[in-house]
Amino acid sequence: MDAMTAPADIATLSYEQARDELVRVVSALEQGSSTLEESLALWERGEELARRCEEWLIGAKARLDAARARQLDSAAATGPSGE
Repeated sequence: MDAMTAPADIATLSYEQARDELVRVVSALEQGSSTLEESLALWERGEELARRCEEWLIGAKARLDAARARQLDSAAATGPSGE
């Protein structure tokens, strides 16, 4: 895991950084050349990275939902168009 960030740094990763590292972890696991201990460490790292990606996606969805709600509120406040 030399090219990967330290476990404490996961919380600071952007979505893209976490996703890219997760892809590398999955690739390393798929190669099957790691020891059992290394594979377990990779699996745990992958789980943490997947959680970080999910946090980003949930946050993005919340922002989109809020923007849509504001748009609907704005449209409702101005009434139907053409009146």
